[in-house]
Amino acid sequence: MTIIFRTDASLQIGSGHVMRCLTLADELRQRGADIMFVCREHPGHLIDLIVGKGYPVARLPQAEVVYVPMPDDVAHAAWLGSSWQQDAADTITALERTKPRWLIVDHYALDRRWEETLRPHVGKIMVIDDLADRTHDCDLLLDQNLYQQMETRYGTAIPESCHMLLGPRYALLRPEFATARKNLRQRDFLVKRVLIFFGGVDPTDETQKTIQALASIPNREFEVDVVVGGGNKDKELIQTVCAQHNGFHYFCQVDNMAELMATADLAIGAGGTTTWERCAVGLPALVVSVAENQQELAETGARNGLFFYLGKSATVCTEKIQGALKVFIASPESLHAYSATALATVDAKGAQRVAGLLCPPPISIRRAVIDDCDSIYEWRNAEETRRYIFGAKAIPLETHRIWFGNTLNNPDRILLIGEIATAPVGVLRYDFSGGEALISVYLVPGGQGQGVGTQLIRCGSQWVRDNYPHIRIVNAEIFRENIASRRAFELAGYKEHHRIFQEIL
Repeated sequence: MTIIFRTDASLQIGSGHVMRCLTLADELRQRGADIMFVCREHPGHLIDLIVGKGYPVARLPQAEVVYVPMPDDVAHAAWLGSSWQQDAADTITALERTKPRWLIVDHYALDRRWEETLRPHVGKIMVIDDLADRTHDCDLLLDQNLYQQMETRYGTAIPESCHMLLGPRYALLRPEFATARKNLRQRDFLVKRVLIFFGGVDPTDETQKTIQALASIPNREFEVDVVVGGGNKDKELIQTVCAQHNGFHYFCQVDNMAELMATADLAIGAGGTTTWERCAVGLPALVVSVAENQQELAETGARNGLFFYLGKSATVCTEKIQGALKVFIASPESLHAYSATALATVDAKGAQRVAGLLCPPPISIRRAVIDDCDSIYEWRNAEETRRYIFGAKAIPLETHRIWFGNTLNNPDRILLIGEIATAPVGVLRYDFSGGEALISVYLVPGGQGQGVGTQLIRCGSQWVRDNYPHIRIVNAEIFRENIASRRAFELAGYKEHHRIFQEIL
């Protein structure tokens, strides 16, 4: 499977788009996908970093003249460095007659017109966005941020058939954050170490402002880790400033950010992608929005108790930083509350979830046989299975064996087992009535995540199409509080219909 990313980094765009695409690319490569990037050579591009991670990059040349946006262009059109028509033509040329299974677009300057132009040259299109300020022609949309009314935020800006992956559950975090989360120390919420990081570029120079604020605190009793990206134009000056103050430690373009965040007691940083990195390891933070697209996220995150919002960069002065820092140094219970809420919001498995949908595990479907009886009994009676099924009481083994035998002999009921490389991952049951079927599904305990549930449902639907072509509608009854199951059915193509979920085959 070939998957192509169209994304850019620059001094104006920053590094976040490329970095989150690299995280997803790494996860997809582990699943056997062939990955390629298409990037324009803007000043501050990260093409060398992408190549250094082993990915081929089709380089689009930097425009010789500054592109002047047209009246019908999107808000960030100037970031593209060319017209969208030229960029579409350049991208089609870069595909070199390869028709990728997925084209993943992470670029504020591209919209429906560009995507429609690329549509004949690719299989499916995924868009990564968090602005909701333009229309898209895509099959899958990922917005990993947290906003009010997330479900209706994109409205008619995307096709009705587009599946949406919304919220920090799908945050694209590197595996190191899952590892750091698993090995987290017990925090005492006393501020002994502060982390400063304002992204890979920090165009408003919040780093030096924050260093000045912390360095001028009399009788300071905490250490400070200062991290800058390779694209920070003032990185040498910041290194010099850090060397002038005791207890300040300078880092540039690190690959151990999770470790630094897990070690810190408080962070001061921007409201972009690093928001979810901090949350994944329960690091309390003072947040500054350094770009317009960060403001809504920062306000919503603060309202939800994820961090303390200092305000927009233009309104944040050294005194404001000092004042907030002093308050939280004296209030460990507040830091504890921020940390607990953050940990409950982000579990660091987002990249695995997204990759599981783009590159699903190969599940084979077979009919259950008499030898499966006792195994299915154990799976069905497991507490994690019974929690969300109708008739949730544990059943006796003999009762199950009678039911199982009757089921295998019932022409209106089919019991199926899904397997990955001969290892069972889930059970499907279809009860037929006329041209409709009622589906029941559960996973083998321990098999949750990685997109297995969604793929199992999809494979079951295909099996029914192949073996019972007269079945045109499949219904699913799901507990409303079973959010994971509802999401799996939605991603598999089911739509809610009169309080049940239904798929038209």
